[in-house]
Amino acid sequence: MRIPILDLHPEIEAHWEEFCQAAQGVLKSTQFILGPNVAAFEKEMASYLGVKHAIGCNSGTDALLIALRALGVGGGDEVICPSFTFFATSEVVSQLGATPVFVDIDPQTYNLDVSLVDKAVTSKTRAIIPVHLYGNAVDMNPLLAVAERHGLKVIEDVAQAVGGSYDGKKLGTFGDIGAYSFFPSKNLGSFGDAGMMVTNDDALADTCYKLRTHGSRKKYFNEMIGYNSRLDEMQAAFLRVKLKYLDASNEGRRKVASRYSEVFSGVDAVEAPVESTKANHVFHQYTIRILNGTRDKVHTDLAAAGIGTMLYYPVPLHRLSVYKDLKTTPLPNTEQACDQVISLPIWPTMKPETQLEVVAAIRTAMGV
Repeated sequence: MRIPILDLHPEIEAHWEEFCQAAQGVLKSTQFILGPNVAAFEKEMASYLGVKHAIGCNSGTDALLIALRALGVGGGDEVICPSFTFFATSEVVSQLGATPVFVDIDPQTYNLDVSLVDKAVTSKTRAIIPVHLYGNAVDMNPLLAVAERHGLKVIEDVAQAVGGSYDGKKLGTFGDIGAYSFFPSKNLGSFGDAGMMVTNDDALADTCYKLRTHGSRKKYFNEMIGYNSRLDEMQAAFLRVKLKYLDASNEGRRKVASRYSEVFSGVDAVEAPVESTKANHVFHQYTIRILNGTRDKVHTDLAAAGIGTMLYYPVPLHRLSVYKDLKTTPLPNTEQACDQVISLPIWPTMKPETQLEVVAAIRTAMGV
């Protein structure tokens, strides 16, 4: 793509020497599994987020899976989550024999509509997974009130919102456990798969540590059936470099998003992202809604012009074949969003003239 949806080259070039030093340090140490960089990164992330425990693992998907296991979710349980999200959010629920209960989204934020959660709770409900989609915060205060009223656990899916905040507090630190992904395209991205769980609960942290390493804290003394889900030492070394620049990088994304929104303010058929007054949106994606029925044409035309865009997400989870037997209440806002949204190129150092080229191509494809 002439203009990719994400250009990682500027970040890599800016910190090239630090990345090389980090890699060489790992190679020279010959400690490749749960070495000093993993321990240091866990400590640094815990400090950055303001939590007691940060436990590295293999991926954001594993972080969700282990979090649910640690909280005791299993067969026969129900877990409330949005249908407008990546498959992993509900996939891990199903892997444990539990049932995802899909709730509609707020049409402005694309996040879980908290006002609908109460009605979705049944005697089988065990937990809620709010997803901070596109880098924007779920309205956590009322959600936590619902969870407390019903005695439910809360696992925050922060895969797309690392560094974001709500009411002055970092996302992932409100619920029982926060689950992060460091997939390369994320705001804090590794150079491979990587993830993390965070919590202030000592017992939950201990269980997460065990589950990520075959159910043991001490080698050969396994206490439960667990997983091989260790954060890679090399990835931890790279992430330590990137963490130092995360806030500046997120601020760069916010500036790019602000420029987009200013330009789109004069285009009636485009609805720009909405940021909650309590949130610090970190714009993992800059996602617009196209209102005149040309979304698919815009996606196709921009691809032909060498401009990368993505449809996050073209099919709601409740419409996937794997969930055809679930009885899901109508989710009109979710289905409408799947038909209308499109995510545009964004990275922290994106130039204004590049953005204007993207916007011009969109207007041409829309016929406005």
